[in-house]
Amino acid sequence: MSEVTIYHNPRCSKSRQTLELLTAKGVTPRVVLYLEDPPDAVELRQILALLKLTPRDLMRTRESEYAALDLGNPERDDDELIGAMVANPILIERPIVVKGSRAVIGRPPEKVLEVL
Repeated sequence: MSEVTIYHNPRCSKSRQTLELLTAKGVTPRVVLYLEDPPDAVELRQILALLKLTPRDLMRTRESEYAALDLGNPERDDDELIGAMVANPILIERPIVVKGSRAVIGRPPEKVLEVL
């Protein structure tokens, strides 16, 4: 059985609910506190590929860093957006659950059942 990983922010209610749901289903995931231990650019690209999303699709656009760094500018390329998420992991949508070759954003939390 493939290991389940959750990119988790304990201050986020959806992230907490997702972790609780996994635990209730008997899954003991590897918990990555991504604000403290952010993914590097290579790992973030792998996650994006699994999610089948663009960097812009994974960004939390309401964070103050998004506006401060002018990340809504359509001239920003994928490398710049990924670099911004690596440097400011608060910009990464959460929670992300990865199992094997599948990944999903736990919004709503029940969506993670798709990868179990």
